[in-house]
Amino acid sequence: MQVSEKPTPGLDRPVRWSVTLPALLFCLLLIESSVPSLAADDQAEETDHWAFQPLVVRPVPTVKDREWPQTAVDNYILAKLEASGLSPSARAGRRTLLRRVTFDLVGLPPTPGEIKAFLADRAPNAFSRVVDRLLASPRYGERWGRHWLDVARYADSNGFDENVAHGNAWRYRDYVVSAFNRDKPFDRFVIEQLAGDLLPFEGEAQQHDQLIATGFLSIGPKVLAETDQAKMRMDIIDEQLDTMGRAFLGLTLGCARCHDHKFDPIATADYYGLAGIFKSTLTMRRYIKVAEWHEHLLPSAEASELKAKFDAAVAAKKAGIASFTAEADKQAKKKLGEKPGARVPEKLETLYPSETKAKLKALRDELAALEKTGPNLPAAMGVTEDKVKDIAIHVRGNPLELGEVVARRTPLVLRGPRPLRFSKTESGRRELAGWLVDPRHPLTARVFVNRVWRWHFGRGLVRTTDNFGLLGEDPSHPQLLDWLAHRFVADGWSVKTLHRLIVTSSTYQQVTSAGERTLGRDPENHLYSRGRVRRLEAETVRDALLAASGQMDPTMRGTLLKLKNRAYFFDHTSKDLTTYDSRRRSLYLPVVRNNVFELFGLLDFPDPAVSTGDRSTTVVASQALMMLNSDFVMQAAAGLADRLLADPGDEDQRLERLYMIAFGREPTDRERKSDREFLAVLVKAHSRDAAGQKLQRNAWGTLCHVVLAANEFIYLK
Repeated sequence: MQVSEKPTPGLDRPVRWSVTLPALLFCLLLIESSVPSLAADDQAEETDHWAFQPLVVRPVPTVKDREWPQTAVDNYILAKLEASGLSPSARAGRRTLLRRVTFDLVGLPPTPGEIKAFLADRAPNAFSRVVDRLLASPRYGERWGRHWLDVARYADSNGFDENVAHGNAWRYRDYVVSAFNRDKPFDRFVIEQLAGDLLPFEGEAQQHDQLIATGFLSIGPKVLAETDQAKMRMDIIDEQLDTMGRAFLGLTLGCARCHDHKFDPIATADYYGLAGIFKSTLTMRRYIKVAEWHEHLLPSAEASELKAKFDAAVAAKKAGIASFTAEADKQAKKKLGEKPGARVPEKLETLYPSETKAKLKALRDELAALEKTGPNLPAAMGVTEDKVKDIAIHVRGNPLELGEVVARRTPLVLRGPRPLRFSKTESGRRELAGWLVDPRHPLTARVFVNRVWRWHFGRGLVRTTDNFGLLGEDPSHPQLLDWLAHRFVADGWSVKTLHRLIVTSSTYQQVTSAGERTLGRDPENHLYSRGRVRRLEAETVRDALLAASGQMDPTMRGTLLKLKNRAYFFDHTSKDLTTYDSRRRSLYLPVVRNNVFELFGLLDFPDPAVSTGDRSTTVVASQALMMLNSDFVMQAAAGLADRLLADPGDEDQRLERLYMIAFGREPTDRERKSDREFLAVLVKAHSRDAAGQKLQRNAWGTLCHVVLAANEFIYLK
């Protein structure tokens, strides 16, 4: 086994080394056995880690420059800047701000009409009114729902060994979008996803929402052909625990499955105390391969009508078979009566003519197929209650080697909420959810406000958004983090209120450029001395292209998946036939694990098999090549050209509209001049093979393609 070059301390050149596989395994086992678990004394020291402590809210800092702060957020940022001898950067221009906040809150570019209206509104609260308008838009839920779907590892297929369709996962996606649009309090959002099936409800709609919400625990990938059922069940529990830990606590709980966590003070007993909650939860309705996940039937008048129609169809089919059989028996007896002394067989069916037998078989096959298909009742992936039990520690994760039984519990290291008492008649998911959203909990609010900050600024106050443990980074502004978390809870866990607080701050509204002194003292912008240039995410790039071309289909909700529930994505050729030619928002395109849409993959779409709160952003040649050569981009350019040519106006007016649509600004004099020259060259170059309107369309289509492929289109200043 060859290992890549490994730098060796004290040497100027790397040393190439190799080991055999048995030797490597021996070394790994030796390392494993030599690394001690977190001893009691060590654990006591590690509990002092900042993230495990209760929120501490100090008075908002006073600052020298009292004119700059617009919200308390600015006081915390400015206090650190002043302590470092720095001043914040200037406020960005109105066009830049509008484009920034519109993409941030709804994931789409501002329209020329919205730009014109904002520029004309000189009222002091004009920007605040823009923020309120965007937060009230149904497109807000689509934008921010997608952020949460990254964390929830959403996908429309299982992935792993049996990549079958999650035919009803879309209901969870739509639930998330609706929750953000309605500004469902985040504490309620958490509780419904962990224990929605256990909550009381008022009316059918609320019942459906709560059942669908538990899809959070069900939509993860599973090895559906695992022959060891005990291992499969524990693997599913482990995936649920790890996702729950990363999503709500910012902790890697899964590391404690086989031994005490090597870095965080999470003991194996803590892990199995939580695992007992999910062992008492039914996720799979059967474990024999190919295993099947549980789904909630969604009771409704529509479902009752569908079931009644199905039952009637089955009854009619059975009645038809009975009538056919009775007539066939009558004919068989008549024929038998023509043979004196003939013995009556046990089954008259044996006397049927071959044609009658074939017809009867066909009728029975139709009935079997109908019964197997079943009524297409509305259903949603989710979990429900199972036999309640505490489970034993699995020594080194082995379900066949059991240790001490651990009562269901939450990790002891997290200070704040009182220890839980679990019901003997329920799994404990309800109590777990309540513990997570207890206002005294040290992590849940901190983790979420840090996610929102990261999604607005491109980097969290804690840069390791999914890891608040000892291997994660300390917050750059700990007092601000705690103040935001406390304020978030005090404001009723309102996500929209949190948005307003952040985007109306002077910190958010800074330009992305800075002077030499600022760049020298804060080169990586840890102090937020300026704005941050950010590239649009994969879905937002596609949506911006659709919006610019005027081709976007605004339809919300529902599924574009063409496979039936639990059907396989790949046939014998291993070719995925999923299509992505819809013009709906990218949120609604199928997410196929193991084979993500190529355009998304090029633009850093996250692995949908794991919880991700911090998308990476790469800059590679293939992205530029995609913008230059993709059929989708060229179709968008052609659509934008048609849009420009359909409106009255001369060349200058069209150029102005082009730049307003693509960049949110007017072209400079230099751009106008070069674009006119470019159009003239194109017209001359194509004059031999095109004429009239076609010639003009080709020229404008090429110019639109150039504009859409520019960095300014896919980056936010």
